[in-house]
Amino acid sequence: MDHPSAHVSPHVSAHVDTFARDHLPPPDQWPELRFDLPELRYPARLNCAAELLGPAGGEDAGRPVFRTPGGGAWTYGDLAARVDRLAHVLTADLGVVPGNRVLLRGPTTPWLAACWLAVLKAGAIAVTVLAQQRPHELSTVCEIARVRHALCDIRSVDDLVKAEVPGLRLAAYGGDAPDDLLRRPAPGVPFPAVDTAADDVALIAFTSGTTGRPKGCVHFHRDVLAIADTFSARVLGPRPDDVFAGSPPLGFTFGLGGLVVFPMRARASALLLEEARPRQLLAAIAEHRVTVLFTAPTAYRAMLDAPAAHDTSSLRRCVSAGENLPAATWHAWHERTGVRIVNGIGATELLHIFISAAGADIRPGATGVPVPGWRARVQDADGRPVPDGTPGLLAVQGPVGCRYLADPRQRDYVRDGWNITGDTYVRDGDGYFRYVARADDMIISAGYNIAGPEVEDALLRHPDVAEAAVVGRPDELRGQVVVAYVVVREGAARDAEALRAYLKSELAPYKCPRAFVFRSALPRTATGKLQRFRLRDPGTRDQR
Repeated sequence: MDHPSAHVSPHVSAHVDTFARDHLPPPDQWPELRFDLPELRYPARLNCAAELLGPAGGEDAGRPVFRTPGGGAWTYGDLAARVDRLAHVLTADLGVVPGNRVLLRGPTTPWLAACWLAVLKAGAIAVTVLAQQRPHELSTVCEIARVRHALCDIRSVDDLVKAEVPGLRLAAYGGDAPDDLLRRPAPGVPFPAVDTAADDVALIAFTSGTTGRPKGCVHFHRDVLAIADTFSARVLGPRPDDVFAGSPPLGFTFGLGGLVVFPMRARASALLLEEARPRQLLAAIAEHRVTVLFTAPTAYRAMLDAPAAHDTSSLRRCVSAGENLPAATWHAWHERTGVRIVNGIGATELLHIFISAAGADIRPGATGVPVPGWRARVQDADGRPVPDGTPGLLAVQGPVGCRYLADPRQRDYVRDGWNITGDTYVRDGDGYFRYVARADDMIISAGYNIAGPEVEDALLRHPDVAEAAVVGRPDELRGQVVVAYVVVREGAARDAEALRAYLKSELAPYKCPRAFVFRSALPRTATGKLQRFRLRDPGTRDQR
């Protein structure tokens, strides 16, 4: 069922601070939204945190929800009580009102998940960032989203302080200080969830596009439930006895869905790992009998190469996203474990996975078919569908759509009611979609999306750098690695290690180039436009 006019809510917003809604794209720039499945027709008033937590003292109160590596576990009852306590502190002590943006930062722990739920239950807007992000990156996010409140793991405070965000009220948790968030006094009574509209803003997730400035993707309360009621419910088929685990942090919507939203919607549990490298994942699967795993193709390949044998017999669903899953990796994992990896493509703009397949419907080498509740097509640059077997741009519609926060790039992502993901795909005669390549300058390395121009901007802030171009180089293990082509100023040294050290102070480590190539000039057109395609050519990539 099409809802082309379902753009601006006819319902009264609960938000006192209306900044996020005031800076949504104009209605004519929204994608067409679809609510074809009965379960997607949500009530007008909806608080997704309250829905995920369930009724206080309900029959699930004693069930585990979040497990930790040391063997501890929070029950749904524990989580509800802690979320209510945090929500009281947020509103009564920190002065958070509905609609305020609250930055969340820290490793993947039950407390970070509880803070996220408390922010939403209090009617505020969660802006979850990576613990790896550096001061310059954090400052930019806070500027775009007008963040004035932050909840931060004590171990991740330093860079947030260095970001020098004007007027930021920072509350740390997990420390010994008397004013620590977890030590502040709060009434021991339930917190009534703010009566938000289903299309009040719940979260702003930031992604890097083809330019250096990140884009804030705005998502509603109903969107959070929609990803669980489509991909999770219809493709994964989770059960209450499932134990979810994975490597993506909660600052990525891939991790937020797979480690918080999906297990909670199914009344299952999740093992939350602060460190989730491949060997740690393998050990955790064996020790905690993980049944549903979320990670990137790079990690599946690395786990196959791990020398120690680990028991993976508990696994029943393995989900891959973040980069293309090679058929060879799929077959090797299936041969080793007997589990058929569920491939998928998602986007921060659409919150989670929208093309996938599970079980007998999986075809190695293909991403899959549109998830129930979604539809997709392949089209040319003018928006015309192309015949099956012909490469073109992937276009998607569903219950969630791209809404950039005050960003003119909305017109690039949404065209004629369709979300254009920036991927080149081919659809075959059976309706299966196969990935071809990225259609823009995004570099996908080990499951991380890295915008080359963002790294270029950081390089150009170094006093010795005159010009810079950053591209992805194919890599067997990581899919791609970041390579920087640099022209230094006259008299400056060509010092790759100095540039690498500088970038590590400016960017998250995964964005830093693996290689630096110094040149006297960069290839440009007659009008001065940088020709990145010439740098991607294997025949020219190592020239100095």
